[in-house]
Amino acid sequence: MSKLNQVLLSAAVCISLTPVSAQTDPVITQWLFNTTNAMGSHYVAGNSTPIQDNVLANVQSVQYSNDWSYVSTHGIPAYITGPFQDGNPSFASDQNAIFKFPRVPAQNTGTPTATTGGNIGVFINGVALFDYRDGVAWNPNTNALCGGPGNPPCPGGMGAAQAWNRDAIPAERAGFDCAKGHPAMGNYHHHQNPSAFNLDLVVISDVCDLYAADGLYVIDGAQHSPLLGFAYDGFPIYGAIGYANTDGTGGPVRLRSGYQLRSITTRTTYADGTDVADGPAVSGTYPLGYFREDYEFIEHTEPFYLDEHNGRFCVTPEYPSGTYAYFCTVDANWNSAYPYVVGPTFYGVQTAAKVPTITESVLTYDPAMAAVPSVSAEEDHITVFPNPSGELIAIQAHGILRESLPVSLFDASGKLVRSATIPQGSTIWYLDTRTLYDGLYTVRIGQGDRASQAKVQVAH
Repeated sequence: MSKLNQVLLSAAVCISLTPVSAQTDPVITQWLFNTTNAMGSHYVAGNSTPIQDNVLANVQSVQYSNDWSYVSTHGIPAYITGPFQDGNPSFASDQNAIFKFPRVPAQNTGTPTATTGGNIGVFINGVALFDYRDGVAWNPNTNALCGGPGNPPCPGGMGAAQAWNRDAIPAERAGFDCAKGHPAMGNYHHHQNPSAFNLDLVVISDVCDLYAADGLYVIDGAQHSPLLGFAYDGFPIYGAIGYANTDGTGGPVRLRSGYQLRSITTRTTYADGTDVADGPAVSGTYPLGYFREDYEFIEHTEPFYLDEHNGRFCVTPEYPSGTYAYFCTVDANWNSAYPYVVGPTFYGVQTAAKVPTITESVLTYDPAMAAVPSVSAEEDHITVFPNPSGELIAIQAHGILRESLPVSLFDASGKLVRSATIPQGSTIWYLDTRTLYDGLYTVRIGQGDRASQAKVQVAH
Protein backbone atom coordinates (compact mmCIF):
# COMPACT_ATOMS: atom_id res chain seq x y z
CA MET A 1 0.00 0.00 0.00
CA SER A 2 1.32 3.47 -0.87
CA LYS A 3 2.11 6.18 1.68
CA LEU A 4 -0.83 8.11 0.25
CA ASN A 5 -3.28 5.33 1.05
CA GLN A 6 -1.78 4.81 4.48
CA VAL A 7 -2.65 8.37 5.43
CA LEU A 8 -6.07 8.38 3.68
CA LEU A 9 -7.03 5.48 5.43
CA SER A 10 -41.66 6.15 9.14
CA ALA A 11 -43.76 8.50 7.91
CA ALA A 12 -43.80 9.63 4.30
CA VAL A 13 -43.87 13.37 3.87
CA CYS A 14 -45.57 15.35 1.14
CA ILE A 15 -43.90 16.87 -1.90
CA SER A 16 -44.67 20.48 -2.72
CA LEU A 17 -46.96 20.68 -5.72
CA THR A 18 -46.13 24.25 -6.71
CA PRO A 19 -42.85 25.76 -7.91
CA VAL A 20 -40.86 27.56 -5.25
CA SER A 21 -38.94 30.78 -5.73
CA ALA A 22 -36.05 30.50 -8.15
CA GLN A 23 -33.77 31.78 -5.38
CA THR A 24 -34.59 28.77 -3.19
CA ASP A 25 -35.35 26.05 -5.75
CA PRO A 26 -32.49 23.49 -5.49
CA VAL A 27 -32.79 22.37 -9.12
CA ILE A 28 -31.85 25.96 -10.02
CA THR A 29 -29.56 27.05 -7.20
CA GLN A 30 -27.57 23.99 -6.11
CA TRP A 31 -25.33 23.46 -9.15
CA LEU A 32 -21.59 24.11 -8.99
CA PHE A 33 -21.31 27.28 -11.06
CA ASN A 34 -17.87 27.85 -12.54
CA THR A 35 -17.27 31.55 -11.85
CA THR A 36 -13.45 31.43 -12.07
CA ASN A 37 -12.98 29.80 -15.50
CA ALA A 38 -11.52 26.68 -13.86
CA MET A 39 -10.50 24.03 -16.38
CA GLY A 40 -10.59 20.26 -16.19
CA SER A 41 -7.46 18.12 -16.15
CA HIS A 42 -6.56 14.48 -16.68
CA TYR A 43 -3.90 11.84 -16.14
CA VAL A 44 -2.45 9.57 -18.77
CA ALA A 45 -1.19 6.12 -17.82
CA GLY A 46 2.39 6.14 -16.62
CA ASN A 47 2.46 9.86 -15.80
CA SER A 48 1.34 11.05 -12.35
CA THR A 49 1.51 14.72 -13.37
CA PRO A 50 -1.94 15.92 -14.45
CA ILE A 51 -2.42 17.55 -17.86
CA GLN A 52 -4.71 20.58 -18.01
CA ASP A 53 -7.53 20.50 -20.54
CA ASN A 54 -8.84 23.50 -22.42
CA VAL A 55 -12.40 22.78 -21.32
CA LEU A 56 -14.30 24.62 -18.58
CA ALA A 57 -15.18 22.47 -15.57
CA ASN A 58 -18.44 22.23 -13.63
CA VAL A 59 -21.62 24.09 -14.68
CA GLN A 60 -21.56 27.24 -16.80
CA SER A 61 -25.12 28.55 -16.40
CA VAL A 62 -28.69 27.72 -15.38
CA GLN A 63 -31.73 29.23 -17.05
CA TYR A 64 -35.29 28.63 -15.96
CA SER A 65 -38.97 29.09 -16.67
CA ASN A 66 -41.97 28.42 -14.45
CA ASP A 67 -41.79 24.71 -15.22
CA TRP A 68 -38.21 23.90 -16.23
CA SER A 69 -34.58 24.36 -15.24
CA TYR A 70 -31.97 24.28 -18.04
CA VAL A 71 -28.41 23.40 -17.04
CA SER A 72 -25.56 24.20 -19.45
CA THR A 73 -22.34 22.26 -18.91
CA HIS A 74 -19.36 20.74 -20.70
CA GLY A 75 -19.65 17.59 -18.56
CA ILE A 76 -16.15 17.96 -17.12
CA PRO A 77 -15.43 17.85 -13.35
CA ALA A 78 -12.91 19.98 -11.47
CA TYR A 79 -11.27 16.85 -10.06
CA ILE A 80 -8.68 15.09 -12.20
CA THR A 81 -10.01 12.37 -14.50
CA GLY A 82 -8.22 9.24 -15.68
CA PRO A 83 -6.31 7.18 -16.38
CA PHE A 84 -8.66 4.40 -17.49
CA GLN A 85 -6.49 1.31 -17.29
CA ASP A 86 -8.70 -1.31 -18.93
CA GLY A 87 -7.85 -0.36 -22.50
CA ASN A 88 -10.51 2.35 -22.79
CA PRO A 89 -9.09 4.68 -25.47
CA SER A 90 -11.34 7.65 -24.56
CA PHE A 91 -10.63 10.73 -22.50
CA ALA A 92 -13.20 12.88 -20.74
CA SER A 93 -14.18 15.32 -23.49
CA ASP A 94 -16.40 18.35 -24.00
CA GLN A 95 -20.11 17.42 -24.09
CA ASN A 96 -21.39 21.00 -24.62
CA ALA A 97 -24.74 19.93 -23.22
CA ILE A 98 -28.00 21.49 -22.06
CA PHE A 99 -30.00 19.39 -19.60
CA LYS A 100 -33.68 20.12 -19.01
CA PHE A 101 -35.12 19.25 -15.57
CA PRO A 102 -38.68 19.68 -14.24
CA ARG A 103 -39.02 22.14 -11.38
CA VAL A 104 -41.92 20.12 -9.97
CA PRO A 105 -41.18 16.40 -10.39
CA ALA A 106 -44.10 13.99 -10.22
CA GLN A 107 -44.53 10.46 -8.99
CA ASN A 108 -45.18 7.86 -11.68
CA THR A 109 -48.41 6.19 -10.56
CA GLY A 110 -48.38 3.72 -13.43
CA THR A 111 -45.81 1.13 -14.48
CA PRO A 112 -42.36 2.31 -13.36
CA THR A 113 -40.03 3.42 -16.15
CA ALA A 114 -36.87 1.35 -16.39
CA THR A 115 -33.55 3.14 -16.47
CA THR A 116 -31.60 2.83 -19.69
CA GLY A 117 -28.02 2.85 -20.86
CA GLY A 118 -26.44 6.30 -21.06
CA ASN A 119 -27.43 9.40 -19.11
CA ILE A 120 -30.11 8.93 -16.44
CA GLY A 121 -29.20 11.98 -14.36
CA VAL A 122 -26.65 14.74 -13.84
CA PHE A 123 -24.44 15.49 -10.84
CA ILE A 124 -24.21 19.07 -9.58
CA ASN A 125 -20.84 19.50 -11.34
CA GLY A 126 -22.44 18.73 -14.70
CA VAL A 127 -21.04 15.19 -14.93
CA ALA A 128 -23.37 12.48 -16.22
CA LEU A 129 -24.91 9.71 -14.13
CA PHE A 130 -25.29 6.26 -15.75
CA ASP A 131 -27.18 3.31 -14.28
CA TYR A 132 -25.68 -0.06 -13.32
CA ARG A 133 -25.15 -1.41 -16.85
CA ASP A 134 -22.14 -1.31 -19.14
CA GLY A 135 -23.81 -2.48 -22.37
CA VAL A 136 -22.58 -6.08 -22.05
CA ALA A 137 -24.93 -9.04 -21.61
CA TRP A 138 -25.02 -12.82 -21.96
CA ASN A 139 -25.91 -14.43 -25.31
CA PRO A 140 -27.47 -17.86 -24.60
CA ASN A 141 -27.12 -18.81 -28.27
CA THR A 142 -23.33 -18.62 -28.13
CA ASN A 143 -22.86 -19.06 -24.38
CA ALA A 144 -20.65 -15.99 -24.35
CA LEU A 145 -20.76 -12.29 -23.56
CA CYS A 146 -22.16 -9.94 -26.18
CA GLY A 147 -22.28 -6.19 -26.67
CA GLY A 148 -19.72 -3.61 -25.69
CA PRO A 149 -16.15 -3.21 -26.95
CA GLY A 150 -14.54 -6.42 -28.15
CA ASN A 151 -17.71 -8.55 -28.09
CA PRO A 152 -20.08 -9.49 -30.92
CA PRO A 153 -23.50 -7.76 -30.96
CA CYS A 154 -26.25 -9.11 -28.73
CA PRO A 155 -29.36 -10.76 -30.23
CA GLY A 156 -31.73 -8.10 -31.51
CA GLY A 157 -29.02 -5.45 -31.72
CA MET A 158 -28.00 -2.58 -29.45
CA GLY A 159 -30.58 -1.80 -26.77
CA ALA A 160 -32.56 -5.01 -27.21
CA ALA A 161 -33.66 -6.65 -23.95
CA GLN A 162 -31.42 -9.42 -22.67
CA ALA A 163 -32.01 -11.89 -19.86
CA TRP A 164 -28.68 -11.35 -18.07
CA ASN A 165 -27.11 -7.89 -18.09
CA ARG A 166 -23.62 -7.25 -16.80
CA ASP A 167 -23.10 -4.93 -13.83
CA ALA A 168 -20.50 -2.25 -14.62
CA ILE A 169 -19.30 -1.83 -11.05
CA PRO A 170 -17.56 -5.21 -10.60
CA ALA A 171 -16.93 -5.80 -14.30
CA GLU A 172 -15.27 -2.47 -15.12
CA ARG A 173 -13.53 -1.66 -11.84
CA ALA A 174 -10.10 -1.82 -13.47
CA GLY A 175 -11.16 0.98 -15.82
CA PHE A 176 -12.47 3.44 -13.23
CA ASP A 177 -10.25 6.33 -12.22
CA CYS A 178 -9.63 7.39 -8.63
CA ALA A 179 -12.97 9.25 -8.54
CA LYS A 180 -14.83 6.06 -9.67
CA GLY A 181 -15.66 7.45 -13.11
CA HIS A 182 -14.81 6.74 -16.74
CA PRO A 183 -15.82 7.92 -20.22
CA ALA A 184 -18.07 6.32 -22.84
CA MET A 185 -17.03 7.74 -26.21
CA GLY A 186 -15.75 10.80 -24.32
CA ASN A 187 -18.85 11.19 -22.11
CA TYR A 188 -17.30 11.05 -18.63
CA HIS A 189 -19.74 9.63 -16.10
CA HIS A 190 -20.23 7.87 -12.78
CA HIS A 191 -22.28 4.71 -12.29
CA GLN A 192 -21.85 4.94 -8.53
CA ASN A 193 -21.08 7.04 -5.47
CA PRO A 194 -18.65 9.75 -6.75
CA SER A 195 -16.19 9.59 -3.85
CA ALA A 196 -12.55 8.54 -4.31
CA PHE A 197 -11.58 4.88 -3.90
CA ASN A 198 -8.80 5.67 -1.43
CA LEU A 199 -11.22 7.34 0.99
CA ASP A 200 -13.36 4.23 1.44
CA LEU A 201 -12.96 2.36 4.72
CA VAL A 202 -11.74 -0.69 2.78
CA VAL A 203 -9.88 0.24 -0.40
CA ILE A 204 -10.65 -2.10 -3.32
CA SER A 205 -8.71 -0.32 -6.08
CA ASP A 206 -5.10 0.88 -6.13
CA VAL A 207 -5.60 3.45 -8.90
CA CYS A 208 -5.27 6.32 -6.39
CA ASP A 209 -1.78 5.14 -5.36
CA LEU A 210 -0.09 6.68 -8.39
CA TYR A 211 -2.85 8.86 -9.80
CA ALA A 212 -3.89 10.79 -6.71
CA ALA A 213 -7.20 12.53 -7.23
CA ASP A 214 -10.48 12.89 -5.42
CA GLY A 215 -14.18 13.03 -6.18
CA LEU A 216 -17.24 15.19 -5.82
CA TYR A 217 -17.49 14.71 -2.05
CA VAL A 218 -16.21 12.64 0.87
CA ILE A 219 -18.47 10.39 2.93
CA ASP A 220 -18.79 11.74 6.45
CA GLY A 221 -20.75 9.41 8.71
CA ALA A 222 -21.37 12.21 11.20
CA GLN A 223 -23.47 14.42 8.95
CA HIS A 224 -26.14 14.23 6.24
CA SER A 225 -24.51 13.87 2.84
CA PRO A 226 -24.76 16.81 0.45
CA LEU A 227 -27.12 17.05 -2.48
CA LEU A 228 -25.12 15.55 -5.37
CA GLY A 229 -27.42 15.86 -8.37
CA PHE A 230 -30.78 15.16 -9.97
CA ALA A 231 -32.18 12.09 -11.70
CA TYR A 232 -33.99 12.26 -15.03
CA ASP A 233 -37.34 12.25 -13.24
CA GLY A 234 -36.30 15.48 -11.49
CA PHE A 235 -35.93 14.09 -7.98
CA PRO A 236 -32.74 14.89 -6.04
CA ILE A 237 -29.79 12.56 -5.45
CA TYR A 238 -27.85 12.56 -2.18
CA GLY A 239 -24.69 10.85 -0.98
CA ALA A 240 -24.57 7.81 1.28
CA ILE A 241 -25.63 9.34 4.61
CA GLY A 242 -29.10 10.57 5.57
CA TYR A 243 -31.21 11.07 8.66
CA ALA A 244 -32.19 7.83 10.40
CA ASN A 245 -35.88 8.68 10.25
CA THR A 246 -37.80 10.05 7.31
CA ASP A 247 -39.01 13.05 9.34
CA GLY A 248 -35.43 14.29 9.75
CA THR A 249 -34.86 12.94 13.26
CA GLY A 250 -32.62 10.22 14.59
CA GLY A 251 -29.23 11.53 13.55
CA PRO A 252 -27.16 10.65 10.46
CA VAL A 253 -26.88 7.01 9.37
CA ARG A 254 -25.79 5.09 6.28
CA LEU A 255 -28.91 4.58 4.16
CA ARG A 256 -29.03 1.04 2.89
CA SER A 257 -30.02 -0.66 -0.30
CA GLY A 258 -33.02 -2.98 -0.13
CA TYR A 259 -31.37 -5.31 -2.64
CA GLN A 260 -29.34 -8.37 -1.75
CA LEU A 261 -27.61 -11.13 -3.68
CA ARG A 262 -29.77 -14.16 -4.40
CA SER A 263 -28.82 -17.59 -3.06
CA ILE A 264 -28.28 -19.27 -6.43
CA THR A 265 -25.64 -21.39 -8.15
CA THR A 266 -27.25 -21.40 -11.60
CA ARG A 267 -28.83 -18.61 -13.60
CA THR A 268 -32.08 -20.00 -15.00
CA THR A 269 -34.83 -17.86 -13.44
CA TYR A 270 -35.38 -14.36 -12.12
CA ALA A 271 -35.97 -13.60 -8.45
CA ASP A 272 -39.74 -13.66 -9.03
CA GLY A 273 -39.54 -17.18 -10.50
CA THR A 274 -39.81 -16.16 -14.16
CA ASP A 275 -38.11 -18.76 -16.37
CA VAL A 276 -35.62 -17.06 -18.73
CA ALA A 277 -32.88 -18.08 -21.11
CA ASP A 278 -30.05 -19.54 -19.12
CA GLY A 279 -27.05 -17.48 -18.16
CA PRO A 280 -23.66 -18.83 -17.10
CA ALA A 281 -23.45 -20.76 -13.86
CA VAL A 282 -22.10 -18.89 -10.84
CA SER A 283 -18.33 -19.29 -10.87
CA GLY A 284 -15.06 -17.52 -10.28
CA THR A 285 -15.35 -16.05 -13.77
CA TYR A 286 -18.99 -15.03 -13.33
CA PRO A 287 -19.44 -14.55 -9.56
CA LEU A 288 -22.68 -13.54 -7.89
CA GLY A 289 -23.18 -9.85 -8.57
CA TYR A 290 -21.62 -9.98 -12.02
CA PHE A 291 -25.10 -9.62 -13.54
CA ARG A 292 -27.84 -7.26 -12.40
CA GLU A 293 -30.35 -10.12 -12.25
CA ASP A 294 -28.27 -11.76 -9.48
CA TYR A 295 -30.01 -9.40 -7.03
CA GLU A 296 -33.42 -9.53 -5.40
CA PHE A 297 -35.31 -6.79 -3.59
CA ILE A 298 -36.36 -7.38 0.02
CA GLU A 299 -38.86 -5.15 1.80
CA HIS A 300 -37.64 -3.75 5.12
CA THR A 301 -39.57 -1.94 7.81
CA GLU A 302 -36.64 0.12 9.08
CA PRO A 303 -36.76 3.68 7.69
CA PHE A 304 -33.04 3.67 6.82
CA TYR A 305 -33.63 1.05 4.11
CA LEU A 306 -34.48 2.37 0.65
CA ASP A 307 -37.21 1.25 -1.74
CA GLU A 308 -36.92 -0.61 -5.04
CA HIS A 309 -35.98 2.66 -6.82
CA ASN A 310 -33.17 3.24 -4.28
CA GLY A 311 -34.88 6.19 -2.62
CA ARG A 312 -37.45 7.20 -0.03
CA PHE A 313 -39.70 10.09 1.06
CA CYS A 314 -37.79 12.08 3.66
CA VAL A 315 -36.69 15.41 5.05
CA THR A 316 -33.30 16.62 3.81
CA PRO A 317 -31.35 19.85 4.44
CA GLU A 318 -32.45 21.33 1.09
CA TYR A 319 -36.03 20.07 1.40
CA PRO A 320 -37.11 20.71 5.02
CA SER A 321 -40.74 20.02 4.08
CA GLY A 322 -39.78 16.70 2.53
CA THR A 323 -39.23 15.20 -0.89
CA TYR A 324 -38.65 11.91 -2.56
CA ALA A 325 -34.87 11.47 -2.85
CA TYR A 326 -32.40 8.93 -4.17
CA PHE A 327 -29.21 8.03 -2.27
CA CYS A 328 -25.82 6.72 -3.41
CA THR A 329 -25.75 3.39 -1.61
CA VAL A 330 -22.59 1.89 -0.12
CA ASP A 331 -21.92 -1.06 2.17
CA ALA A 332 -20.40 -0.94 5.66
CA ASN A 333 -16.93 -0.56 4.08
CA TRP A 334 -18.20 2.39 2.00
CA ASN A 335 -17.78 0.36 -1.19
CA SER A 336 -20.54 0.90 -3.75
CA ALA A 337 -23.68 -1.22 -3.21
CA TYR A 338 -26.23 -2.15 -5.89
CA PRO A 339 -28.24 -0.39 -7.34
CA TYR A 340 -25.67 2.36 -6.60
CA VAL A 341 -27.72 5.50 -7.31
CA VAL A 342 -31.00 5.12 -9.21
CA GLY A 343 -32.63 2.01 -10.40
CA PRO A 344 -33.41 -0.27 -11.89
CA THR A 345 -36.53 1.90 -12.31
CA PHE A 346 -37.34 5.57 -11.71
CA TYR A 347 -39.72 6.58 -8.95
CA GLY A 348 -41.03 9.57 -10.89
CA VAL A 349 -42.15 10.44 -14.39
CA GLN A 350 -39.05 10.64 -16.56
CA THR A 351 -39.28 14.08 -18.17
CA ALA A 352 -35.71 15.38 -17.97
CA ALA A 353 -33.49 15.07 -21.01
CA LYS A 354 -30.52 16.45 -22.88
CA VAL A 355 -31.86 19.03 -25.33
CA PRO A 356 -30.21 20.78 -28.29
CA THR A 357 -31.66 24.22 -27.58
CA ILE A 358 -33.99 26.09 -25.23
CA THR A 359 -37.27 26.75 -27.03
CA GLU A 360 -39.14 28.88 -24.48
CA SER A 361 -38.62 32.21 -22.75
CA VAL A 362 -36.33 31.84 -19.76
CA LEU A 363 -34.50 33.83 -17.13
CA THR A 364 -30.83 33.32 -16.28
CA TYR A 365 -30.02 32.52 -12.67
CA ASP A 366 -27.32 34.67 -11.09
CA PRO A 367 -25.29 32.52 -8.67
CA ALA A 368 -24.09 35.69 -6.96
CA MET A 369 -27.63 35.96 -5.57
CA ALA A 370 -27.30 32.61 -3.79
CA ALA A 371 -27.04 32.68 -0.02
CA VAL A 372 -23.97 30.41 -0.07
CA PRO A 373 -21.48 31.41 2.63
CA SER A 374 -17.74 31.61 2.16
CA VAL A 375 -15.76 28.50 2.93
CA SER A 376 -14.79 27.95 6.55
CA ALA A 377 -12.51 25.10 7.57
CA GLU A 378 -14.42 24.58 10.80
CA GLU A 379 -17.91 24.74 9.32
CA ASP A 380 -17.09 22.70 6.22
CA HIS A 381 -15.24 19.96 8.11
CA ILE A 382 -11.82 20.51 6.58
CA THR A 383 -9.02 18.48 8.13
CA VAL A 384 -5.24 18.60 7.83
CA PHE A 385 -3.32 15.32 8.12
CA PRO A 386 -1.08 13.46 8.85
CA ASN A 387 0.52 15.33 11.72
CA PRO A 388 3.46 15.06 12.08
CA SER A 389 4.14 14.74 8.37
CA GLY A 390 7.03 12.93 6.73
CA GLU A 391 6.22 12.91 3.03
CA LEU A 392 3.00 14.82 2.44
CA ILE A 393 0.29 16.97 3.95
CA ALA A 394 -3.31 16.50 2.85
CA ILE A 395 -6.00 19.19 3.15
CA GLN A 396 -9.34 17.38 2.99
CA ALA A 397 -12.77 19.01 2.66
CA HIS A 398 -15.67 16.77 3.64
CA GLY A 399 -18.49 18.82 2.15
CA ILE A 400 -19.12 20.28 -1.29
CA LEU A 401 -16.73 23.13 -2.05
CA ARG A 402 -18.98 25.68 -3.75
CA GLU A 403 -16.14 28.11 -4.21
CA SER A 404 -12.40 27.60 -4.64
CA LEU A 405 -10.48 27.39 -1.38
CA PRO A 406 -7.02 29.03 -1.10
CA VAL A 407 -4.41 27.18 0.96
CA SER A 408 -1.08 28.61 2.16
CA LEU A 409 1.84 27.11 4.09
CA PHE A 410 4.12 29.29 6.23
CA ASP A 411 7.33 28.36 8.02
CA ALA A 412 8.14 29.22 11.64
CA SER A 413 9.37 32.71 10.66
CA GLY A 414 6.11 33.50 8.87
CA LYS A 415 7.56 33.14 5.37
CA LEU A 416 5.19 31.81 2.71
CA VAL A 417 6.69 28.58 1.35
CA ARG A 418 3.76 27.06 -0.57
CA SER A 419 0.39 28.19 -1.89
CA ALA A 420 -2.32 26.46 -3.86
CA THR A 421 -6.06 26.35 -4.42
CA ILE A 422 -8.50 23.49 -3.93
CA PRO A 423 -10.81 24.00 -6.92
CA GLN A 424 -14.54 24.40 -6.53
CA GLY A 425 -16.12 20.97 -6.88
CA SER A 426 -12.97 19.16 -5.75
CA THR A 427 -12.18 17.93 -2.24
CA ILE A 428 -8.47 17.61 -1.55
CA TRP A 429 -4.99 19.15 -1.96
CA TYR A 430 -1.70 17.33 -1.41
CA LEU A 431 1.58 19.02 -0.53
CA ASP A 432 4.83 17.10 -0.95
CA THR A 433 6.85 17.88 2.19
CA ARG A 434 9.99 15.94 1.26
CA THR A 435 11.68 19.14 0.07
CA LEU A 436 10.85 21.06 3.26
CA TYR A 437 13.11 21.37 6.29
CA ASP A 438 12.03 19.71 9.52
CA GLY A 439 10.14 22.06 11.78
CA LEU A 440 6.80 23.56 12.69
CA TYR A 441 4.67 25.03 9.89
CA THR A 442 1.33 26.82 9.74
CA VAL A 443 -1.33 25.88 7.21
CA ARG A 444 -3.78 28.70 6.46
CA ILE A 445 -7.04 27.65 4.83
CA GLY A 446 -9.39 30.20 3.32
CA GLN A 447 -9.05 33.95 3.44
CA GLY A 448 -10.28 36.98 5.34
CA ASP A 449 -12.06 36.68 8.67
CA ARG A 450 -13.25 33.15 7.84
CA ALA A 451 -9.76 31.72 7.38
CA SER A 452 -8.60 28.90 9.65
CA GLN A 453 -5.12 27.87 10.68
CA ALA A 454 -3.51 24.62 11.75
CA LYS A 455 -0.02 23.79 13.00
CA VAL A 456 1.77 20.92 11.28
CA GLN A 457 5.07 19.35 12.30
CA VAL A 458 7.30 18.23 9.42
CA ALA A 459 9.67 15.47 10.54
CA HIS A 460 11.49 13.26 8.02
